[in-house]
Amino acid sequence: MRLRTQLIGAAATAGLAAAGARVGVARQRRAINRRPSDARPAFGSLRSEPVTVVADDGTPLHVEVDECEASPVTLVFCHGYALNLDCWHFQREHFRGRVRAVYYDQRSHGRSGRSPIGNATIDQLGHDLLAVLDAVAPDGPVVLVGHSMGGMTIVALADEHPELFGDRVVGTALISTTAGGLDPTRVLLPIAPPWAGVGVHRGVAALARGHRAVDVVRRLGRDVALVATDQLAFGDAVPASYVEFVDRMLSDTPFEVVAEFFPGFGSLDKFHAVGVLAKVPTAVVCGTEDRLTSIGHSRKLHSLIAGSTLLECLGAGHMVILERSDEVNGELDGVLDATGTVEPR
Repeated sequence: MRLRTQLIGAAATAGLAAAGARVGVARQRRAINRRPSDARPAFGSLRSEPVTVVADDGTPLHVEVDECEASPVTLVFCHGYALNLDCWHFQREHFRGRVRAVYYDQRSHGRSGRSPIGNATIDQLGHDLLAVLDAVAPDGPVVLVGHSMGGMTIVALADEHPELFGDRVVGTALISTTAGGLDPTRVLLPIAPPWAGVGVHRGVAALARGHRAVDVVRRLGRDVALVATDQLAFGDAVPASYVEFVDRMLSDTPFEVVAEFFPGFGSLDKFHAVGVLAKVPTAVVCGTEDRLTSIGHSRKLHSLIAGSTLLECLGAGHMVILERSDEVNGELDGVLDATGTVEPR
């Protein structure tokens, strides 16, 4: 109780500091709004008939499949922490009508059901991915694409089921991700108020017990959160609509969910498992200004996966799938070409 009181006090102090700096925040907010944009993407508008896949612990997973009868391969997209399947907007635009593609919300995210206590783990996400594959891509080759926590999901599947790679799984793409050695405070930064890092693990656990109050504080500090999202998720000055879209996904993720997954990032250690990805064409992609899973993680993955390619997107941040969508999509096309399952573009 004492720790929680201290944290609430820290929250109040931070709130006063934020109020004192609101002129600076407002100035940065206006600068974001003034950025040029050729068109406002209709984020969240790409939909297909939802399918419910039940995970091995009973959690319902929201899945959408963009069918393509002529496609000999299925792309499966795994999104990151505190995001949802809509984050793949530009990839979904790019592949729609060309390749059969599967998009799903990770447990406790987006439209999927809440995870039972204790099952919000990277290993469980690997089990969920297998359940999705068995349900909507039981036959034929698949290519797995993971961003951030979604990349960790693929690594967890490789750790548990290495026999799938080179058999059902014919290609992979690991984007802005890692297999271990992650500073957990980094992944918390764009999601929670800065004072949530006080005491980190104990602090997050205590805040989780008062998660509704934390959610209120996050909503009240919307401009501060938006500016933080811009600085931490992107490297370049992207259009305001991109920042608002990512900030909306982050703010829609309850802090209780953020806290449940948080401990797994610090304990993640699966670099031993990534070598199996050398059996299939594998692309590693990261922005050089990624402040959450820095470029060093991608370089290490590349060094451990024989034959993999490494695309370093100069100046891009963690949300490279939005910020450098053309480069990312080109790399995914390259993986598909290398699998020999589709005609080269």
